[in-house]
Amino acid sequence: MRQHFGFDSLPAIERPVVTIGSFDGVHIGHAALLGRVREEAERVGGHSVVVTFSPHPRQVLPRGGDFKLITSDERKAELIADLGIDELVIVEFNQEFAALSSEEFVRDFLVAKLGIHTLVVGYNHRFGHDRDVADNHFELLAERYGFRVVRAEALRKDGGKVSSSIIRNLLATGNTTEAEQLLGHKL
Repeated sequence: MRQHFGFDSLPAIERPVVTIGSFDGVHIGHAALLGRVREEAERVGGHSVVVTFSPHPRQVLPRGGDFKLITSDERKAELIADLGIDELVIVEFNQEFAALSSEEFVRDFLVAKLGIHTLVVGYNHRFGHDRDVADNHFELLAERYGFRVVRAEALRKDGGKVSSSIIRNLLATGNTTEAEQLLGHKL
């Protein structure tokens, strides 16, 4: 897996199939989503691309509170590489970046700098300072800017949702066994 820091020095990437997120912990839900990214990239003869952030947005935004990461940036990159992703783009998350709307991010970065072919998003994924947009927002942007959108289904384990927040709570209460089951790997 090749790692890139920011969008400004990206090499040309053939038919990028992209997903975006913090991916803290790279848990089994993330693994399922990244598997879908790989499948779509193989289907279109492209490259699988993960766009992630450092520092984590909750470490920058005022509502972050006493936020603790599950994995370091280095460990996150290792876990993403282990899942067979071709390219990892690490974006510096700061107040200026946080002020971008989802359309500005899509237009100015995913389209203009990355040349996105397909965007793979989770069933309820939102990004940008305008997170409360319509459910079909990404599809509207895709139509406007000429890329595809693929929505991945939610992953549930034992009838419950899998999320980094749930894993963080399990770790805070000392339940490492259940946390590792949701992570799908050792801490």
